[in-house]
Amino acid sequence: MKLVLLLAALLLPSPALADWKPVEKVATYAISGQTVEELYVSIGEKGPVIGKDPAGNERRAIAHTFFKLTWQRDYRPEGGACVLKTARPKLIITYTLPKPAGKLSPAVKARWDSFAAGLAAHEKVHGAGIVEMVDKIVAFSVGLTVADDPGCTKIRAELTQYLDQLSKAQRQASRDFDKVEFGPGGNLQKLIAGFLIDG
Repeated sequence: MKLVLLLAALLLPSPALADWKPVEKVATYAISGQTVEELYVSIGEKGPVIGKDPAGNERRAIAHTFFKLTWQRDYRPEGGACVLKTARPKLIITYTLPKPAGKLSPAVKARWDSFAAGLAAHEKVHGAGIVEMVDKIVAFSVGLTVADDPGCTKIRAELTQYLDQLSKAQRQASRDFDKVEFGPGGNLQKLIAGFLIDG
C-alpha cells in the first residue's frame, strides 16, 4: 500500500507546477473561396502577418500561436538575502487559424476539416512548448535565494537573465519544429499537399 501511495505521489506534478493553468483561446481570420485552391490562395492573402522579408514585403503565416505572459511574484528579504517565495504565472495562448467565410460543398468541407484539424494540432505543439517554458520558469523561480540582496534587486536581475535564456531557447525550438514540419516529408508539407491534391 505504501509503495502504491509513493508511486502515486511521484506521478503528481510538483506543487509549484500544479497550481496554474494556461488560458487557451482560438482566434480566426476569414478566408474566401469554394474550391481548395481558392481557399489556399485566400490563406496566402489574408493569413496573419509574422514579419517582413528582406525586400520589405509582409510575410504571412497559415496559422500562428501568440502568447501573453505576466507574473505575480512575492519577493521577501530574509536575513540580508532575498527569497522568491511564490511566482504565479498568468499565461494566455492565442491560436490564430483560418476559417472559410462561406458554406462549402460536402467534398471540399471534408478536405477542409481534415486540413484545419492538422493545422490546429501543429499549433498546439507550439502551445505545449510555451507551457513547458513557463513550467521551467516556475520551477527555477520558487525558492530562488540570492545572498546579500536586502533590496531584492540582484534576484530580479538573475531571474531576468534566466528568463531571457529560456525565451531564446523556446523561440529556437519553435523555429526548428517549423523547419522540420515544413521540410521535405514533414507533417505540414504532407498536410498541405493532401489538402490541395487529395481526392
